[in-house]
Amino acid sequence: MKMWKRLVRLGFRLLYNEFAWAYDFVAWCASLGQWQAWGRTALSRLRGRRILELAHGPGHLLVALRREGYQPVGIDLSPAMSRQAARRLRQAGLHVPLVRCRAQAPPFRSGSFDAVVAAFPTDYIADGRTLREAARVTTSQGRLVIVAGAQLIGRGPVTRFVEWLHRVTGQREPVVEDPLSLFQDAGMSASIEVEAVGASRVGLVVADKGQAE
Repeated sequence: MKMWKRLVRLGFRLLYNEFAWAYDFVAWCASLGQWQAWGRTALSRLRGRRILELAHGPGHLLVALRREGYQPVGIDLSPAMSRQAARRLRQAGLHVPLVRCRAQAPPFRSGSFDAVVAAFPTDYIADGRTLREAARVTTSQGRLVIVAGAQLIGRGPVTRFVEWLHRVTGQREPVVEDPLSLFQDAGMSASIEVEAVGASRVGLVVADKGQAE
């Protein structure tokens, strides 16, 4: 199983870099077409207008944020994803600053944003440096919203297959045993929320700065 998980992680790395052109198709298949709707569940939970998206990927959420009147900035380490997002924004006639950097070291001044958002992040989100930086770059009332995962509802053969695929690739396993404690260590108080989207349930983490006990 460990070898299988290593191969899956390699596949994810390739999909985010060399095979970024196939990312949207794979995401559509894995979510039965609900991927973008899952990501947009973050919008109603954001605070303020200045938003930083971590690991923006192909840029769908950045487009949605800008169209809703937010002032987003996106960061991503992948050159391929930066190109995908820039092309998508250009086609939509929108301008959003894109910065290539790690989520653990964003090059922004403290308090630059009202909120930070991450949709379906990989294990970088469990790095204490990522959470501390998310707290640092937001205002005193800053908020971090994470679209952590989603589960398809239904017993049809396609739904069962997709859910099985998520389990065997480790996407149903928590990154850490006690994830909410990581937010407390970063000075944030976190809660878990669930929202129904079509034939699925989306799980989110909402963490507010300055409210950790």
